Amino acid sequence: MRKFKTAQESKVSITELMLPAHSNFGGKVHGGYILSLMDQIAFACAGKHSQTYCVTASVNRVDFLNPIEVGELVTMKASINYTGRTSMVVGVRVESENIQTGEVKHCNSSYFTMVAKDENGKNRTIPGLIIKDKQGMRRFARSKERRLSANDRDSKYDSKTFRVNEYLDFIEGENVKLDLD
Repeated sequence: MRKFKTAQESKVSITELMLPAHSNFGGKVHGGYILSLMDQIAFACAGKHSQTYCVTASVNRVDFLNPIEVGELVTMKASINYTGRTSMVVGVRVESENIQTGEVKHCNSSYFTMVAKDENGKNRTIPGLIIKDKQGMRRFARSKERRLSANDRDSKYDSKTFRVNEYLDFIEGENVKLDLD
């Protein structure tokens, strides 16, 4: 296995026609179906980079920006944004295209943390990332920052150390009523 690889070497994209079977009760393509496709392409990208089986550890920030219509083509593009020792962040971009008008919409961008596994299910070391441009550096730094802020947030709101009185001002003006015992 090589020690380092470029994001370009692991890029993956898929395009699929959205069918009526993919729709929700509102007549739009079901978000759960899109998430499933996103997980599949993140897996393919991570597997291509690590050359081994990978599992999804977490999904960060899923914002549905625009609805996807039945009959549109959906294209998903995935690339490695960050590499740790055994994990990697795969950026996934989702676009839909109206095949009659040619209009392309950005529908979603999400970040999947994938962990490489060996044949015994143990975490496996992966190749590092070769960064070749400013965009790659921005993506790597952003992913590292996202990871650090998640760790800070997890410890800040730990159930054993959380103090309600410290957050009373913080929730003031929100649509909530406190009825604590």
